[in-house]
Amino acid sequence: MYFLILGFFTGLSLILAIGAQNIFVMEQGLKKQYIFLVCLICSVSDLILIFLGIFLFEYFRVFFTKNVELIFNILLFIFLVHFIYNKIRSLYNNSEINFEINKLSLKNIIAKTLGFTYLNPHVYSDTVFFLGNFSKNFLISHKYLFGIGASIASFLFFFSLGYLAKFFSNYLIKSKAWKIINFFIIIFMTVLSSYVFLDIINLI
Repeated sequence: MYFLILGFFTGLSLILAIGAQNIFVMEQGLKKQYIFLVCLICSVSDLILIFLGIFLFEYFRVFFTKNVELIFNILLFIFLVHFIYNKIRSLYNNSEINFEINKLSLKNIIAKTLGFTYLNPHVYSDTVFFLGNFSKNFLISHKYLFGIGASIASFLFFFSLGYLAKFFSNYLIKSKAWKIINFFIIIFMTVLSSYVFLDIINLI
């Protein structure tokens, strides 16, 4: 039980940091679009990466070289720039927002969710490498409990984030409110992309 609780709070402490993935989950909750699917993809992805890290940490550490990290950072930077560009365009759309009309396709949602999840090198550093390194000396049974605890934290966090955002969306359905939200998302994503760009420069 100790390792289950340890895994839960360790995983929760890592995932609470606000990142691009969390912002995307919040946005889908506010829009009431594919909330369950988005939360499920993020949670299951975390579960997979957590257990890969816990049981295959030594193997992945050899292959996660500086060049591989550079490639992930470049892909993430391109992905974020494209996302910011679309958000800026939406600010100049003066028509009243209709979430049903603007609803993204299932294929688009899955692609975006996977992009925000697997193109982010910090996802790997948190799940695969931090949790893997932290638990490398645990007994096998303790590794399972630790991984289950960390995975429960991910499921709880993402589904809480998505559905709490849905609840508050009832107060934010007007175009003006949504433009303000998009404005802050643009600022945050721009700052985040700047950090990614600096990482790229440092890795070159």
